[in-house]
Formats: sequence, C-alpha cells, structure tokens
Amino acid sequence: MRQSQRRWHIALVIAAVGIGGTAAVGAYPVSGAAGRIGTGKGERQTTIFTKSLANVPGKLLTAVTVDYAPGGVSAPHHHPKQAEVFAYVVDGAVRSKVNDEPERVYKAGQFWYEPPGAAHPISANASTTEPARLLAVIVADNGVEITIVDH
Repeated sequence: MRQSQRRWHIALVIAAVGIGGTAAVGAYPVSGAAGRIGTGKGERQTTIFTKSLANVPGKLLTAVTVDYAPGGVSAPHHHPKQAEVFAYVVDGAVRSKVNDEPERVYKAGQFWYEPPGAAHPISANASTTEPARLLAVIVADNGVEITIVDH
C-alpha cells in the first residue's frame, strides 16, 4: 500500500473513532451544488461526505479534503460556536494558526483540533514547491454554516 493511501486509511479511522465519542473532529466550509468552494488562492476544497449522527441527535458530520497547490492559502475564517474541527495532514506540510495559539507547521500524519468558535487566520501550504493535502472533519449542529470567511 502506498504511503499516501495508508495515511488516508488512518485519517478515516481517526475520524470514525471520533464519531463514537464526543465527536470533536474536522474542518472547512462546504457550500455550492458540487460541494466545492474556493475562498483562498491555490486551494481546492472537496466534500467527501456529510452524515447525520444517529447517536448524537441534531449533529452533522462533514468530511472535506483541502488540496493546496505550492504556496496555496485558505482565506482567513472562523467557525461558529456550534462546530468543532479536526484537521489531519495527509500529504505535504500545512501552516496553521488557531485563535491566539502560535503559528505551527504540521507535516503528513500530524493533526490539530479547532474548538467551537475558533478563529483560523492562517491555513496554508508550508511549501512553495510541493503540494499539500489535509482532511478536515467537522461536527456541527444541523443547518449551521460551518465556516465563515473573514473579509
């Protein structure tokens, strides 16, 4: 099994395990008929799936991939108090800053958590020569806009 395929399997297992507990996972906006949005430069977001959580009434699990071109960035954004985010780097390296925490670089196989109401002013490919990919898993109240772009 290729390394990136193995990472995908690990990421999906991590997301599935999170569903069974208090469900604190994943993260990025999902809108548009095709489930794709683009608010930054050199990024592509694709919805993998959206599912109501049977054991957590009123909650929805959404999984999104964010593919960054070399030097790609997401627009600064925040999440509502009704959403929690788990982000897992599948390939490459991603720069991230959540709330007042210091900016960090996460490499393939590493992850971070964004608590309810989190501000995410920096999310970008850490490389200007290689692409990067992350898996964002979001647990939020049904009907809530999960990501709000800061203008």
